[in-house]
Amino acid sequence: MSKSAILKPATLEDIPVLFQLIQALAEYEKLSHEVSGSAENLKQHLFGNPSYIEAILAEVEGKAVGFALFFHNYSTFLTQPGIYLEDLFVLPEYRRQGIGKALITHVAELAVSRGCGRLEWSVLDWNQPAIDFYEKIGAKILPDWRICRVTEASLAALGNQK
Repeated sequence: MSKSAILKPATLEDIPVLFQLIQALAEYEKLSHEVSGSAENLKQHLFGNPSYIEAILAEVEGKAVGFALFFHNYSTFLTQPGIYLEDLFVLPEYRRQGIGKALITHVAELAVSRGCGRLEWSVLDWNQPAIDFYEKIGAKILPDWRICRVTEASLAALGNQK
């Protein structure tokens, strides 16, 4: 890891900068048009009761330059909890300094300490630098699995079939 990078759990005061990093991630992934959430929702989901997510920030010289956002899931086959890494992002000008590896290693350490059976995440098929990075750290890219997603009107229709 970069000598000057510090990892820390996100705090209430970090919500605005964490949301800015989420917007930067969406821009990098060419998905800015899909950001419909808010910093207030993020705050509620990180620190509300119940809390749904956790986040780790990477800071260099007091500036937030990256984050990992994750939550628990469960494997019925392993009969163990797992961690799903929703997002891992480092600002482009801070990449190749070990910050992304430090973030994902930190989440992996949490998974091990919590007795999780696996750590999972998704990667866009066009993001070859990320795929290369993930394979380099030992991740297996699963070719036979596809993400299924139901959102907005489709979710409402599916959830209101009584």
